[in-house]
Amino acid sequence: MAAEFSENLRSSARRFDTVLIANRGEIALRVQRACRELGLKTVAICSEADRDAPYGETADSFLCIGPANAAKSYLNKDAILLAAQLTGAGAIHPGYGFLSESAAFSEAIEAAGVVFIGPDASAIATMGDKIAAKRAMLAAGVPCVPGPETELPDDRAIVEKTAQEIGYPVIIKAAGGGGGRGMRVVPEAGALHEAVALTRQEASKAFGSPSLYMEKFLQHPRHIEIQVLCDIHGDAVWLGHRDCSMQRRHQKVVEEAPAPGISPGLIGPVGLACVEACRQIGYRGVGTFEFLYENGEFYFIEMNTRLQVEHPVTEMTSGIDIVHAQIHVAQGIPLALRQNDIGCSGHSFECRINAEDPESFLPSAGTITALALPEGPGIRVDTHIRAGYRVSPYYDSLIAKLITHAPTREEAMAKMREALDRTKLEGISTNLPFLRALFDDEQFARGETDIHYLEKWLKQRRAA
Repeated sequence: MAAEFSENLRSSARRFDTVLIANRGEIALRVQRACRELGLKTVAICSEADRDAPYGETADSFLCIGPANAAKSYLNKDAILLAAQLTGAGAIHPGYGFLSESAAFSEAIEAAGVVFIGPDASAIATMGDKIAAKRAMLAAGVPCVPGPETELPDDRAIVEKTAQEIGYPVIIKAAGGGGGRGMRVVPEAGALHEAVALTRQEASKAFGSPSLYMEKFLQHPRHIEIQVLCDIHGDAVWLGHRDCSMQRRHQKVVEEAPAPGISPGLIGPVGLACVEACRQIGYRGVGTFEFLYENGEFYFIEMNTRLQVEHPVTEMTSGIDIVHAQIHVAQGIPLALRQNDIGCSGHSFECRINAEDPESFLPSAGTITALALPEGPGIRVDTHIRAGYRVSPYYDSLIAKLITHAPTREEAMAKMREALDRTKLEGISTNLPFLRALFDDEQFARGETDIHYLEKWLKQRRAA
């Protein structure tokens, strides 16, 4: 099946000279920059709320496709395809979020004769269903969290038996979930059935399916990611690993590469298993395998079939432009890299700068009245904002990503402290004070944190 799938991809792959970027914000500008560097024309789209977006000024074409409501603009498949046809775009890059992991969108684009810069619809569908993904990973030898690779039934007795076999605490998850939604921890048997019922309701409402599965809940894991890159000719590599354990309400705040304290000998076999899994499912493009890591063991939790917000830290340490690679794969160009070519140089951090109150974390819309961003060796800023830019209340609060790179983790962290101090943004509230305080935390500086650490740290700050 994989061979047949790869052959179909080879026959359908083609070159293109214009890319429509089906997204907004910093990622729209990031993809646009990569396209220009590769000699490709770009089409930017916007909602009515984003008519003044800076990336519209630098695109070759700029179209408004709908009102501020994302469902009628950035999530409107028909409007995006029409924009591609009107502008002659031969490919569509989805960025992250919105339609980037929609199998139906990928399928519709390819059916219209346009190249989707991302995985095939079948791969997106497989990895988007957490039960099917776990089954595929086990078949490829990727280590998974203890728990059955089947859907949780309605039978209460079977549910109870499954939890007993796994051992409490367990976690109930929506098969179609993601982004920290559709999951509930069950500490003991008395809370099991209520948790299952509530999670089913949430899953049906949020993801359109009540399908659930159950796994062991790990007490103090870290969140570790492995970045992969695969072409349509059967070649695949992994580009290194990241630590994304600094999370608030399951949302990442700070990422770093490589993950501290994990030896190449320990993670190497896991990376190769991820590559083998990609070959088995006929995966193309870039993707990220997410793991929980505890007591020297890795446990697969999901795969993101798209470009990640945190891709810059891997670019900084690997020296590979991941967006360039995405586009080359979509053009049918074979990977020039082999696994032995890929190394890790130094250490990198990324801070997500959000338009939100640093204490309550409520979104903060409004006009940026003054902006000063840091510059210098080892400092990178990915953003679409400028002085005078109005931050919309309609979309995600991420407005910039501040990235540092240095020979060692300690130097990269010191560079981040200094870069955060030099970042000045006025007119709206941001999480900059929160990030500055976090980088002064001694336990974080030592790399001794897990996915629960940031929530505890915030609770202690509020109580002080």
